[in-house]
Amino acid sequence: MYRDISRLVIYRNLGEHSILRALADCCEALDHGDYQREALVSRIYGEINKLLDLSTQYGFDNNLWHCYLAYLLATNENPFSITCEKSGATDGSVNAFAKSDFRIFKNLFEYDFSALEHALGIDCFSVVRHYHAIPKKEQRYNKSVSDKVKLLAREIDAAQDENEVFTVVTDFYREHGVGMFGLNKAFRILHEDDAELCLEAIKNTDDVRLDDLVGYQIQKQMLIENTEAFVAGGKANNCLLFGDAGTGKSTSIKAILNAYYPQGLRMIEIYKHQFKDLSAVIARIKHRNYRFIIYMDDLSFEEFEIEYKYLKAVIEGGLETRPDNVLIYATSNRRHLIRETWSDRSDMSQDELHRSDTMQEKLSLAARFGVAINYSAPSQKEYFHIVRELAAREPSITLSEAELDREANKWAVRHGGVSGRTAQQLILHLTGRQLFTEE
Repeated sequence: MYRDISRLVIYRNLGEHSILRALADCCEALDHGDYQREALVSRIYGEINKLLDLSTQYGFDNNLWHCYLAYLLATNENPFSITCEKSGATDGSVNAFAKSDFRIFKNLFEYDFSALEHALGIDCFSVVRHYHAIPKKEQRYNKSVSDKVKLLAREIDAAQDENEVFTVVTDFYREHGVGMFGLNKAFRILHEDDAELCLEAIKNTDDVRLDDLVGYQIQKQMLIENTEAFVAGGKANNCLLFGDAGTGKSTSIKAILNAYYPQGLRMIEIYKHQFKDLSAVIARIKHRNYRFIIYMDDLSFEEFEIEYKYLKAVIEGGLETRPDNVLIYATSNRRHLIRETWSDRSDMSQDELHRSDTMQEKLSLAARFGVAINYSAPSQKEYFHIVRELAAREPSITLSEAELDREANKWAVRHGGVSGRTAQQLILHLTGRQLFTEE
């Protein structure tokens, strides 16, 4: 095993602490007779523990060794794999190196651990190659990544040689992409121990669809048209979804991600205290073959907050232009994003000679969003319609329309007025009450 790994070219960067490299070192120690049994067994069990942790994180099953090797190929970002994402294999001398590496991975798929197990008196590799995982709720792991990696593992296992593996892997890159951006749809910003910026995949996103949001057809259509133009590689605008609380602004953006993820749309969530990192984030993603929406939820600023200046520069105004594969979508309860006071509208102030200039500076942020979509609170009639539509999707709710309207009216009075959110909360309440009554 260790000889094979030393011959890798394209996929040589496995990580200093990778399970594969550590197990190769264990095999080398065994072959050279340079080991103490208990210490070597302990090292192997430590790597098996890492393999089980990874398998739990991604919901792997059956042959965990195959799943792990497929995971390495699916997540290894190198010039070859990045070039293949969304376009597949192309002619070039690099293909000879790729096929050589795939021959090594095919050998690793078929590696026989029986001699190692016999020499050390262990059977852990036999167990992980015929592993029956305890069923887990999908919220415990990323099902999308799990399904893709397990499919890749099965196809590599069935391949006859490195040429077939080459086709399987490059087709996988073309269809699903590579690495974190290829396998996941949403991300957040992290700083670990004051280290450089990194992006972390959000493993479980809401599986919400635009049809789940009752009403707001004009608003949804505006968002769809802008996003479709963006995903297709055309010109598109940054979007600001503003209006009353609970009207479906955030739901619409989450639904857009789910709808266009198969077409290469990805989303990065960022909070206003992280705006100083915007330029670094864009630098990380501007050369990738995906379309990225930088998502800012519930965006607003008080007078003393200056983070909006970072945002203005990134959207429009800095020397470096925003890449064509990046848009900004934001939601806010405020149309103009930054809190205004009556003194802003007057040039008379003890603090500043030209307050109108301050007002223009504040308004200019919202003006940088080319598409502004208003989500206003529903009328009482529209609210009742939303409640009825949502109730029709729940078989356990058997109330008549008149009864639903009465319940909806009482719920709105007690819970802050009419909105799509209060309608959804009422349906959850009625569903739970019905289940409790049946018990």
